[in-house]
Amino acid sequence: MKYEVVVIGGGPAGLGAAVEAKKSGANSVLIIERDRELGGILNQCIHNGFGLHEFKEELTGPEYAQRFIEQAKKSDIEIMLNTMVLNIDDERNIIALGEQGIMEIQAGAVVLAMGCRERTAGAIAINGYRPAGVYTAGMAQRIINMEGYMVGKEVVIYGSGDIGLIMARRMTLEGAKVKAVVEIMPYSSGLYRNIAQCLEDYDIPLMLSHNIHEIHGKDRINGVTISKVDENRRPIKGTEEFISCDTLLLSVGLIPENELSQKAGIAIDKITNGPIVDSKMHTQVDGIFACGNVLHVHDIVDFVTKESRIAGKNAAYYVRQSLNKDSYVSTKSNKGIRYIMPHKILLNSEEDVNLYMRVDGIYKDSKVIVKCDNKEILSKKMRHMIPSEMINIVLNNELIKDLSGEITVEVEGEKHA
Repeated sequence: MKYEVVVIGGGPAGLGAAVEAKKSGANSVLIIERDRELGGILNQCIHNGFGLHEFKEELTGPEYAQRFIEQAKKSDIEIMLNTMVLNIDDERNIIALGEQGIMEIQAGAVVLAMGCRERTAGAIAINGYRPAGVYTAGMAQRIINMEGYMVGKEVVIYGSGDIGLIMARRMTLEGAKVKAVVEIMPYSSGLYRNIAQCLEDYDIPLMLSHNIHEIHGKDRINGVTISKVDENRRPIKGTEEFISCDTLLLSVGLIPENELSQKAGIAIDKITNGPIVDSKMHTQVDGIFACGNVLHVHDIVDFVTKESRIAGKNAAYYVRQSLNKDSYVSTKSNKGIRYIMPHKILLNSEEDVNLYMRVDGIYKDSKVIVKCDNKEILSKKMRHMIPSEMINIVLNNELIKDLSGEITVEVEGEKHA
């Protein structure tokens, strides 16, 4: 089986990349999706707030996904559901297992769009047994919103990621009592709008600088012990507090799904846990592109779509042998910046390049400065920056053509936490 462009993953990143690849001249495009339907995580995100950037209107997750599903079907893109990719090599040979059995697929170009997965209880050290009633927030979201089952009545949420905050509201609307959202950091790891709409509007307490020290219960969870932590995130003796509950939801981080990327020999960034890419979303392995949460975890799906269009378009150009890969400059994060995406900027870009980054703490009334060879070329004043909210700085193509050295980005201002 041969296709010009194969997209692995049928979520928002995969759908956007496939549609754009077809628009950009690829004759045969295939989406491989391991689930029973397209849409990815958006299918279980029945709340609104999606599409404000992309469609200039507020949509639910399924509504956002459906717009791209319809575009994919109209574009004559082939789709394989219930199909798992088992292996991919650096020659773009794919082995997949689906309803037809094991298949060998040769791709002219590959777009990796596998998304990310949640950290589980095994990734964090909590004392106690492994009783029923402990779920990741995303798993609970799927059980309630897609399967129609309620997971519990008295709930504690550990971690203040966006899924955890949204599930605090969802559980409350379904009649459960959410007793607390416990966060080990001195700041929330979710968007401010979700803190306001999901916690403050429902009087749900957010307990910062606290951890869950122990899970109680053997067959079913019956409570947790929480305690305050110091600046090194170590429990402070004497601050322990027991909270009774029958359900614990974990919202303790997301990990890009890059097992396939590693099998293909793609270099992985140690900070993002995603592939190293240039401004065309091209990895270091020829003909393999990456976009979306497999690259780095996003807060807003509209940014995923923007990235996926770049990957899909350039995958099609690669197949047509019209992808220009001339000289480039590298990007590097300096003071206050945790990481920058992309890792390289191609100097022959005909379009503007979006630099995505996250800060390493809380900053107020600060400035993000972009430098080339230690000379400032761009700056952006920011009233408030936190690690959970991604920052986007646009380099216009005229500026890019004049670049001649390493691009560095740093924060000018004092870190508050």
